[in-house]
Amino acid sequence: QVQLVESGGGLVQPGGSLRLSCAASGSIFSVNSMAWYRQAPGKQREWVATINYFTGGSTDYTDSVKGRFTISRDSAKKTVYLQMNSLKPEDTAVYYCCVPPSNWGQGTQVTVSS
Repeated sequence: QVQLVESGGGLVQPGGSLRLSCAASGSIFSVNSMAWYRQAPGKQREWVATINYFTGGSTDYTDSVKGRFTISRDSAKKTVYLQMNSLKPEDTAVYYCCVPPSNWGQGTQVTVSS
């Protein structure tokens, strides 16, 4: 069992930046990867980014956020981050962190609007 708590969401203007955090606790000894997903109103939850939690490498992103978002981790703090730059209105969603396949946080709302 891994407990995940997201934070850092909020309202930001188009072109702005936010950094989301996902603090992990519990049985994280064997965690291999962590991911960020998002769910916009009326849409299914979609994958955003993945990181190898153990090494901090092997990152991957969905095409729509490549070059704008960066996933990283701080193993000492047991925290995964999603740095989001050049935000667009279409990035508006509830963002969730996940330890695949089935451990999810509660989500944090990101709204990109002027």
